[in-house]
Amino acid sequence: MSLTTLKHFLDSKQIKYIVISHSVAYTAQGIAALAHIPGKELAKTVIVKIDGALAMAVVPASRHVDLAMLKSAAKATSVELAAEADFKASFPDCETGAMPPFGNLYKMRVIADESLAHDKEIAFNAGSHRELVRLAWDDFVALVEPKIARISIGKGQSKAA
Repeated sequence: MSLTTLKHFLDSKQIKYIVISHSVAYTAQGIAALAHIPGKELAKTVIVKIDGALAMAVVPASRHVDLAMLKSAAKATSVELAAEADFKASFPDCETGAMPPFGNLYKMRVIADESLAHDKEIAFNAGSHRELVRLAWDDFVALVEPKIARISIGKGQSKAA
């Protein structure tokens, strides 16, 4: 979704948020550095397939999705990373890799890592590689209704995404 669409949605729900503009960056860690946000406070959206259906795994930029943990949390038979070709058409108004974690607006299930709940706010890409949105964690949960579970591991451990 474009920033305009996201802002309209948030405004219609009377949600307080801020928009952070930054130089173009393509990795979550790079964005965190440019925006002066710790990697653990910037959420990245990883598109996965859970039992064949597209879903969003939302984890801190400083961590990676653990597919085994995700499979367990989702009570799924199969979980795999989605290829860009699998999901690109689902986000026609977003730059690839910059999808906001609002699966409810894309008819996708959202599973968020429990470590994100440790902060009062969440920041995430707003559909482009140049803008972030930051809002209260509680507002994110109320709007998206994600399943919250342990689905990520730190750097240096075995990783999936």
